[in-house]
Amino acid sequence: MMPKTNTQEVISNFTTPRHSGRTPLFAEGAGEAFPVKIADEASFIIHASDPCAPFTTQLQEVISRYDEIKNRLMPDAESVMKRYFLSDAANQEDEVYATDESDCALSVVQQPPLDGTKVALWVYLLSGIKRQNCTHGVYSVTRGAYEHLWYAGAVANSSSSEHQTTRILEDYVMRLIENECTLKDNCVRTWFFVNDIDNNYSGVVKARNEVFMTQGLTPETHYISSTGIGGRVADSKVFATMDAYAVKGLLPGQMTYLYALDHMNRTSEYGVSFERATQIDYGDRRHVFVSGTASIDNQGQVVWPRDIKHQVKRMWENVEALLKEAEMNFNDITFALVYLRDPSDYAVVSALFQKQFPNTPHLLLHAPVCRPGWLIEMECMAVKAIHNERFPEF
Repeated sequence: MMPKTNTQEVISNFTTPRHSGRTPLFAEGAGEAFPVKIADEASFIIHASDPCAPFTTQLQEVISRYDEIKNRLMPDAESVMKRYFLSDAANQEDEVYATDESDCALSVVQQPPLDGTKVALWVYLLSGIKRQNCTHGVYSVTRGAYEHLWYAGAVANSSSSEHQTTRILEDYVMRLIENECTLKDNCVRTWFFVNDIDNNYSGVVKARNEVFMTQGLTPETHYISSTGIGGRVADSKVFATMDAYAVKGLLPGQMTYLYALDHMNRTSEYGVSFERATQIDYGDRRHVFVSGTASIDNQGQVVWPRDIKHQVKRMWENVEALLKEAEMNFNDITFALVYLRDPSDYAVVSALFQKQFPNTPHLLLHAPVCRPGWLIEMECMAVKAIHNERFPEF
């Protein structure tokens, strides 16, 4: 990561549509300036600066720095999704909810930042919002012809990860129906945070497979892009937590899926149900949501066991293949979250990412991947300006 001389921030502009005449601005990071073309959506990743400071101090610094950056660079934008990454949820979660007064979807997960600090923040912002509303945990924003639905921190009381995941998904299906949406047609992406993933992931997989089947999500139709990763909340009896994103107003053919079959096989071939990546074309831009992606081949096998450097490179190769299918490349990535099983791999992975993605917001977290042999996984979003008269603009 960057030197901790002050609060570290990395800001990514998601897109500047071709007709936008906005002037490029500069966002000053810790010891480095990043060119940022400010348009109407953005992602911020903010780190605390002093790993020796108490949690309260670090949290207040991160929130203050976010407010300062937003007011300086995107004063008319609103946060629509925030996710805090904590080092110790049992002792920190309540303070986050009590301190952050933002009117947006708010997710809090224990996935310790690997730079040694206690808290980091990812924020997604939008400008041009017509209406905001929060009903039954679904935070919705209307913008243009679309309604964007964010769902954060979903949990359920039950005795196992399987039963909790079933209840979480069934409740989410009902929330979507209340908003005149369905899981099959409108859900773009999910995140599952699994407490003790080595023991509880199988229950999450089983429940998701069964609920998806009832909703018409099959190998013959499609699944949903997703990350299933180690993470927990303060309550140790919560084995699974879910965040989700859906869009209302999409037309037929507007949301499609990316496979990179020469690099990776369909997930259903090894018993799980998610898509490798999802592409949404709007009239003025293309969004691609890349699922959690590891060092895997087209037989579903771990590539380069116990070799972190080679796993990083194979992981990048897989992500690059998915982006290429959407006529994109690494330059279109707007932010990335990177998950490491072994914290001792941080130094080597951080150096590799700083070299490959020097100006791309990314965050390295301690979070075991769903299969023990995978030492690392990354997810990302990419955006590219296009012109497509078939669909309304974003």
